[in-house]
This record gives sequence, C-alpha cells and structure tokens, in this order.
Amino acid sequence: MEFNEIMSELKKKVYRPVYFLMGEEPYFIDIISDYMESNVLDEMGKEFNQTVLYGRDVTAADIIGAAKRFPMMSEHQVIIVKEAQNIRDLVAKEKEGDKQKDKEKVKLPFESYLENPQKSTILVICYKYKTIDKRTSIAKFIEKNAVLFDSKKIYDNQVPTWINNYLKGKEYTIGPKASALLTEYLGTNLSKVSNELDKLIINLPPKAEITIEHIETNIGISKDYNVFELQNAIGKKEVLKANRIINYFAANDKEHPLVMTVASLYGYFCKLLSYHFVADKSKANLASAMGVNPFFLSDYERAAKSYSVDKLRRIFAYLREYDLKSKGVENGSVTEGELLKELLFKILH
Repeated sequence: MEFNEIMSELKKKVYRPVYFLMGEEPYFIDIISDYMESNVLDEMGKEFNQTVLYGRDVTAADIIGAAKRFPMMSEHQVIIVKEAQNIRDLVAKEKEGDKQKDKEKVKLPFESYLENPQKSTILVICYKYKTIDKRTSIAKFIEKNAVLFDSKKIYDNQVPTWINNYLKGKEYTIGPKASALLTEYLGTNLSKVSNELDKLIINLPPKAEITIEHIETNIGISKDYNVFELQNAIGKKEVLKANRIINYFAANDKEHPLVMTVASLYGYFCKLLSYHFVADKSKANLASAMGVNPFFLSDYERAAKSYSVDKLRRIFAYLREYDLKSKGVENGSVTEGELLKELLFKILH
C-alpha cells in the first residue's frame, strides 16, 4: 500500500491486523507509527492495551506471544515494534551449513502468525533503514497477508514539491526560490526538513507565504551567501558575485564544507548538461527531463549559452579533481577556501 492510502484508512478508523513498515526513509514510517500510537486507543485504553517494543530487546517469539494476547476491556490492543530491523529471526532464517535445507522447511514464527493473526491485535512492525527483497518468499507472504509499506527515499528534485505539499497541508505557501534554497540547504532528510518547516511557521502568521527573508531570519540560511546563489552567479558568469560568495564560504568552512559545495555544483552542471541533450526543448518536457521547476528554466537556458558541452566536460574533470583534494588526496597543506577559489577560477575561465 502507498502512504496516502494507509493514512486515509487510519483516519477512517479502518485497521488491519499487521503493518510491516520498511524502507530507507524513516519519516513516513514514523508518521504512520506515531499516528497509530496516538490515535487508535484512548488514554485509558493505552494503559492496558498499548505496548511499545524495541528490536534490540526482543525476539520474534516475544512479539508473537504479545500479539496473541487478548485486549482488556477494549476492541483492540496495539503493539508497535520499533527498530525491528535488529531482530535477527523476524524475516530471515539463520544459515547453518548442511542443516540449511532442513531449516528452509521450517516456518518463521512471524510467518506462522501471519497465517492466522489475532483479529483484535494491531501489530505494527517498524523495519527502518532497510528493506527485504520483494522477490523473496517471505516478502511475498507478508504482502499477501499484511500491509507492506516500502518507504523510499525521495530524490533531490522531488523535495521542493514535497515541501510545497507539506506546507499546503498546514495552509502555508512558499515560492520556487525559497523552496529551492531550503532544498539545497537541508537536503533529502525529510525529518530534518519537516522539523525546520515546523519551527519556521511557528514564527509566522497563519496562511502566510514563506519567503527567502523568512528563511534567513528563522533558519539561519543566508539569502545572499548560499550554494543556490553561487550556482546562479556561475550560470550568469557574474564573477564578482561568485567570488564574494566563495569568500564567505571560505570564512565559514564548517557551515559550507568544500565536499558539499562540490556535490551541489556537480548536480547543477548535470542538469545543465541534460539541457544540451534534450531534443524537445518545450517547457514541460525540459522541466521533466531535467528534474527542475519550470520557473528556473530560463536560468538554465541562459547558462547553457555560456557553458558548451566541451566546457562542461572539463568542469566535470575539475569537480572530480577538487572532490579528491577536499578529501586529502594530493592536497598538501592547501586550505579548503583556497581550493574553492581555484575551482571557481577554472569553472569561470
């Protein structure tokens, strides 16, 4: 099932006996499990019928034993298993040489429970940062007999849309530039992004539009000295502005490490290279192929005139070179600030 489907059912008080929540993105798993922890039972019901277990402290047999109990004076009991990825015998059989074939015939405790789950129990398995191969028999069995949710990490180009939707749900809006700035600064860690957005809107009036100025004041990202503005300056060949930004980065290298700046520039030039090779340069097709908001296409079009494919090839070579130097390879005693200035000079000239 998809995230929105699960949440829609939960809000309608439609519950399934078993939820197996897995994946590399913990944010969606936390949202589902936290909602169930807070909303399925009332406060009195939670005292007698809600149990939170941790994978490091229990076995699969412990979980199944708890799940088979009946609730006390309630329609349901809720069992939430956090850090379930640490339970060795939950979804994998232990291999033991020649005995492996015999062990393959033995069902896991979790498999046996799924065949006939306790109807009054809502069992929530939080299997974070990992997934089980959906081609395996246990994955197919879980998918057939329970709610299987795969929480996938989102790509960089999906974060601005996610930010827009998150704020829309709270009746706030945000402009493309402000959204892009947040994405560059916060990355794809949705828990971190949502926390920063929640802190931000506390200080704003209801239904406000979030601006770059709001971000600078409340989150601490400089609206003038950030990677997003550096990319703009490079794209427009604004040498003075680009140098001002990297001088700021050099003076604040803990907040702007070279390795992160190089990674951001690599992403920017990859999009620029894509622009050159997209045959259909209609606005909708370009935005889709490049993975950017249509609002920024004019910036890429302008930059493409200054950076040919041959120039971009050289730039990628520079980025690889300075990425290695930022990690200490053939660097000597050159500071990160000096390396960044060298890199910028080579890109612009």
